[in-house]
Amino acid sequence: MIPTQEPVPRERAKQINPIVLAFVGDAVYTLCVRTRLALSSGEKTGALNRRASERVSAHGQSEALARILPMLTEEEAEIYRRGRNAKKPTKSKNATVAEYVRSTGFEALLGYLYLTGQTERIRQLFFSEDDEI
Repeated sequence: MIPTQEPVPRERAKQINPIVLAFVGDAVYTLCVRTRLALSSGEKTGALNRRASERVSAHGQSEALARILPMLTEEEAEIYRRGRNAKKPTKSKNATVAEYVRSTGFEALLGYLYLTGQTERIRQLFFSEDDEI
């Protein structure tokens, strides 16, 4: 993962709107998933895109969240809850309301971790060696 700037101090990152954190987290998660797929598979781009879309969706992110929730620190859980509870400007076309709000919290947490420079924690939570992509 390539940071584009110095890490944001945690207190400043906590003041960022959770929907903005989710905006960043969505991009980070997409890049991570696509990178892992590209490096672990000899498939063509059409197949890779379908596999990535399954994971980078409200449903896929909601499933990933269920796996990591027990591992979150109190600080991480608070960031997730802020993202989950934030008023969203859009609605999902292909997911339940519950999946959509959980996925927004998931993305907000990922955005927070990325902006604060916690890339190793991202790997620990979201991309364990056992993860099947």
